Amino acid sequence: MTTTYDVTGMTCAHCVAAVTEELSALDGVTDVTVDLVAGGTSHVTVTGDTSSDAVREAVAEAGYALA
Repeated sequence: MTTTYDVTGMTCAHCVAAVTEELSALDGVTDVTVDLVAGGTSHVTVTGDTSSDAVREAVAEAGYALA
């Protein structure tokens, strides 16, 4: 299953790396891609079997929030 989430607050490659690292560490996640919109709402696509709650927590752990 592939799901795209809107994430706010990301501004640079460091942000992309932090979110990708946290999401990739989730059980069941096989791929993470980020379409960065610096200072706007970025689109984070997660492939695998995980819950939206787990994604929300991982994004928060990286220091950002789902829109």
